[in-house]
Amino acid sequence: MTRKELIQGFRALALDLQGVDIDVYDTYGRDPLEPVIGEGNPDSPIAFFGRDPGRDEVQYHMPFIGAGGQKVRTTLYKHLHKRVMPDFEASVQVGSHFFWANTCPYKPVGNKAWSMKVKKQFQPLVADLLVHLWHGRHIITLGREAFLWFAINQDKSVKQQLETFWETEDRFEQSTEITLIARDGTSRKVKIHPLPHPSPLNATWYKRFPDLLAARLQQLKVKV
Repeated sequence: MTRKELIQGFRALALDLQGVDIDVYDTYGRDPLEPVIGEGNPDSPIAFFGRDPGRDEVQYHMPFIGAGGQKVRTTLYKHLHKRVMPDFEASVQVGSHFFWANTCPYKPVGNKAWSMKVKKQFQPLVADLLVHLWHGRHIITLGREAFLWFAINQDKSVKQQLETFWETEDRFEQSTEITLIARDGTSRKVKIHPLPHPSPLNATWYKRFPDLLAARLQQLKVKV
């Protein structure tokens, strides 16, 4: 599957998608049918997987570029360059070394999580994205919604595996493995490394997020 074919698939599915934040797309002159998908390096061993795009992602048509994404990119920059990230352009540049994707590539009204119905509808296309357009093995998920996405349209045993894993106290230090399956039957084992969502609204984990991500990057021996 090519990137062009994947985008066409997302656009077709989005025609009947209710709950897209049309006002934000209009504000920035963006097409609400155009998905914000999988930017970055397809050959990176590391992918970051989040919930859905926000206002800044729509504006720049780039995933993980808003407040939460900047939290991720700041830690990536410090890990790779051993200094503080100087500006916005540096955040864009550091992101180019990795692969980025979401459970649904459209911004919802009020930044509320998409319903399970919507996530199930988009899951096959997102699985195609991860299986065919990215060639790595390690996925760092951001938040519960992103982590449990990997149980959607899977066997009950996978759902139980992931739900049980999420309840463990050391889930942000440990990892688990599942098999991703594309629509054409192509499958690939990936290792999932969960982290909390880096939103400022996530009071429990927000301050701890940089250290948790830094530990993951050390654990995975991330370099460019």
